[in-house]
Amino acid sequence: MRQLNRAVTLPLNQERRRSQRVKIDLTGRYMLADRREFTCRTLDMSPGGVALIAHAQPRPGEPIVAYIDHIGRLEGHCVRLIENGFAMTVQGTIRRRDKLADQLTWFANRNTLGLPEDRRHERFTLRNPRSMLTFASGESVPARVLDVSLSGAAVQARDKPPIGTPVTLGRTPGRVVRHLETGFAIEFARVQTVDTLETNIAPDDL
Repeated sequence: MRQLNRAVTLPLNQERRRSQRVKIDLTGRYMLADRREFTCRTLDMSPGGVALIAHAQPRPGEPIVAYIDHIGRLEGHCVRLIENGFAMTVQGTIRRRDKLADQLTWFANRNTLGLPEDRRHERFTLRNPRSMLTFASGESVPARVLDVSLSGAAVQARDKPPIGTPVTLGRTPGRVVRHLETGFAIEFARVQTVDTLETNIAPDDL
């Protein structure tokens, strides 16, 4: 009952944020029900659905799993066919939809904000900031993650490695790109997804 009441009393601006559709051009791939995979590009997206430019069109109602760069895994069903593609729903928890809304808000505002390249993703702190930093030699040292985004992290460790040093933070490879007053910044080799970011940087088994 408390969950129902919460859904009824959500602020109107929050409901609008969850349904806002953003024109967005990202590459990805998708899998049909028969497990065939194809490449795609996003045309527009909201936290509840996405339109994809795609060569192979599914049947309306067919389950789809899509992997979109910078966004991650999306699951849903084809709701209609469009010219050169299709539209699908995006299923997920309220928390996941809120995270997706945050990502889409950034994409919608990035040109207006004029964000520099190394700040193209929102930064936040991890619940567990402890990690391990591994060098190409195989040496590992404890590290503390000061803050993190989908494309990099600010880290504190025993020493500051030289700029350009390849490192692995947790299970995430990257390189040192600059020194900070309290540590150093790492740029990841690949942009991470919201779903896997924390488990890859500060896994429980490290």
